[in-house]
Amino acid sequence: MNSIALRPPQRFLMGPGPGPVAPSVLEAQAAPTIGHLDPEFIELMDTLQGQLRQVFRTENAFTMAFSSPATAAMEACIVNVLEPGDRALICINGVFGMRLAEMARRCGAEVDTLSFDWGRAVDPEQVARHLHDHAPYKLVAWVQAETSTGALSDSRRLAELTREAGALSLVDAVTAIAGVPLEVDAWGLDMVYAGSQKCLSAPPGLAPLTVSARALEACRNRKTPVQSWFMDFSLLGGYWGGEQRRAYHHTAPVNALYGLHEALRLVLDEGLEARWARHQRIAGLLADGLEAMDINIVPPVAERLPPLTTLSIPDGVDDAALRRWLLDTHSLEIGAGLGALAGKAWRIGLMGHGCTEAAVQRVLGALEEGLKKTVGAAA
Repeated sequence: MNSIALRPPQRFLMGPGPGPVAPSVLEAQAAPTIGHLDPEFIELMDTLQGQLRQVFRTENAFTMAFSSPATAAMEACIVNVLEPGDRALICINGVFGMRLAEMARRCGAEVDTLSFDWGRAVDPEQVARHLHDHAPYKLVAWVQAETSTGALSDSRRLAELTREAGALSLVDAVTAIAGVPLEVDAWGLDMVYAGSQKCLSAPPGLAPLTVSARALEACRNRKTPVQSWFMDFSLLGGYWGGEQRRAYHHTAPVNALYGLHEALRLVLDEGLEARWARHQRIAGLLADGLEAMDINIVPPVAERLPPLTTLSIPDGVDDAALRRWLLDTHSLEIGAGLGALAGKAWRIGLMGHGCTEAAVQRVLGALEEGLKKTVGAAA
């Protein structure tokens, strides 16, 4: 029997990720594969590290593209810095803060959590009071851009509070990187991980990661071995460091890294400030359009995440049916609500290559048409 080649459909990806991939990134990934220790590939790794340092705004030597989705990079940060008996404070305002807390517990850490309403940012003043009353902690972690709710938290202020309390900071920047301001060195962030598939506009599967010298020192001073061999920073550093002298660790995803290189090139050619401003402006157009349709956005204006807008589902609308109609009729994907917002909200992504005025017009027009059909059918 003859096999049939895979032909995925063309979609307009306007959900929480993956977002649209720039054509030149897809083209770069189709280049010939070379060995992961080939001198040309080693040179590419050096270039990638330089690009990532620019995008993270850091001079950290330990800066790399982790061969994994962002969730594994999240876990890598946790398992390297925490060991049994360490105290950690995890700020939870959505799904991904919950994951951070669960990972920390599995390391044997003593985990305290601070919870905030879904759709709201982490409140720095509440964090300040808690740190004053409950310190010391070894680690304080939060999600800068909570993809499950569309809320944007103030990493600059949270990092300041964490340092004053003598703790290390861990920041989830998966939807933040290249979409909103992120200043690793200027804000004093210790460990930051991201993902390739959101505002960087590359396919999923890689996790940009940067770790400060202060955090690496804490990892070196741990009393027990890191629970994971693959995620051990001391081993990964030998592969991604060394100035052309790299110790074999794993077979890197060569072609995926070609794509990331091109994606980062596009980001830096546009300029980070220009890219942040574009996301802010285009998200504003979407918000104006939703307001004109009497659709509410969940986070308050000051706490909204430009690359991801979370909106309340209008009364009487079938969540799954409307999203399926958008996919079948317009080949347009938006995201469902998660956790406390499941069945109550939709998530619309405007990320990287897909953050355009045309995308806003497309989703607003399709939503308006779909809501009329849905409400009309229900009536």
